[in-house]
Amino acid sequence: MPNEKEQKTSNELAEKNYEVSDYKSNSELAKGLATTHEQVSDTYMEGTVDGVIENVEGEDVPLKREHYESRKADPKGR
Repeated sequence: MPNEKEQKTSNELAEKNYEVSDYKSNSELAKGLATTHEQVSDTYMEGTVDGVIENVEGEDVPLKREHYESRKADPKGR
């Protein structure tokens, strides 16, 4: 069972919400929220999770995976 300090820290993390400034943050939590927000937003708008978005001409265009690929190479993002 977590002590009071650990519980307080866990509660503070759980209460964190996405903010536009998260994209420019140095916090791993904020960057994660920004990435998740973008993924959810893309999925909601497109109605699919396959990583392909339809352009104005109706053609399927694969989404870039630059951030994901760079994180795989260096999980710390350096």
